Amino acid sequence: MSNSIKLPKKLMLLGSGELGKEFVIAAQRLGNYVIAVDRYVNAPAMQVADCAEVISMLSADDLEAVVTKYQPDLIIPEIEAIRTEKLLEFEQRGITVIPTAAATNYTMNRDRIRELAHKELGIRTAKYGYAVTLEELISISSEIGFPNVVKPVMSSSGKGQSVVANQYEVEKAWNYAIANSRGDSQKVIVEEFINFEIEITLLTIKQWNAPTIFCSPIGHRQERGDYQESWQPADISEDKILQSQAIAKKVTDALGGAGIFGVEFFITKDEVIFSELSPRPHDTGMVTLISQNLNEFELHLRAVLGLPIPHIEQLGPSASAVILASEKSDSISFIGVAEALAEKDVDIKLFGKPSAHPYRRMGVALAKAETVQQARDKAITAANKVLIIST
Repeated sequence: MSNSIKLPKKLMLLGSGELGKEFVIAAQRLGNYVIAVDRYVNAPAMQVADCAEVISMLSADDLEAVVTKYQPDLIIPEIEAIRTEKLLEFEQRGITVIPTAAATNYTMNRDRIRELAHKELGIRTAKYGYAVTLEELISISSEIGFPNVVKPVMSSSGKGQSVVANQYEVEKAWNYAIANSRGDSQKVIVEEFINFEIEITLLTIKQWNAPTIFCSPIGHRQERGDYQESWQPADISEDKILQSQAIAKKVTDALGGAGIFGVEFFITKDEVIFSELSPRPHDTGMVTLISQNLNEFELHLRAVLGLPIPHIEQLGPSASAVILASEKSDSISFIGVAEALAEKDVDIKLFGKPSAHPYRRMGVALAKAETVQQARDKAITAANKVLIIST
């Protein structure tokens, strides 16, 4: 490994949610300077960054102003809703965009990453189609068959996703997807419903000058298209782990750059089916805050800075469970944290979001145990003890 890597670096984080917050903490521990950018004041990552800027990341002018002001060494997107053609300009000026500007553009829209995997790389995906009107959605839905899954091509954390049981539910799914679409896209993707045994995230670490490496697969459960709990290691065969690693490497090689990718798969009785990909730390990967010697945020930081990752150790059966808000409030407090932390091998992370609304993720409970099921039970019990109250 070269001695030429100089720290600190100036990092600009575009999107400053709870995943960004953990990334900033990792970056700060190695003395880096971080500018946290988001569309609202006091976003979680802003609370631990060196400085913060509130802009519209869909505005090319706003992005230009903030990059000109700070001249960062690296631009690290944490969300999808960014004017990605502007990132290409910054890259051409010599600023490193993570993983690359082209990869960010690809992964911003579900349709493009799906086309890359299926059409260009020949990877098995769910059958899918697109619609830009309700009439098109009705037509393509009946073609693919029911049940199917409808979601916006551009959104974050599974927002706007619904399972459609029959033709009478199509219009409701269309309205929900469009209402939750990020940016200016009015396009939805409809895909066949895969009867999977388990859904996994394979955290894939692409390095500048070293081989691609992987974390143990993470199992997860979703509701309303959003992750509710995750656990590691996921119980899948060695053969299916190797298959998923080969697919993840193929897709991330095509995208290029460096950093961690959250690559999602459906694992059925007979198949490993590529689902989605995020070119950054993944929400289901929050379990690594307790399950590994290096968590996903530290791994992302090391990969983007070109620092070595000699060993990733999985520390035993571990799980995470989200702490969700149930009502809208602009002034919140938490009770039950002490009760949750009274249990051995349990940890709680509260994200510091300034306001709450139904189903908003406000924190996460983490647990280790003798078995994955025990860890899941512990994490869920701990999460349920933490209550959000309006103050």
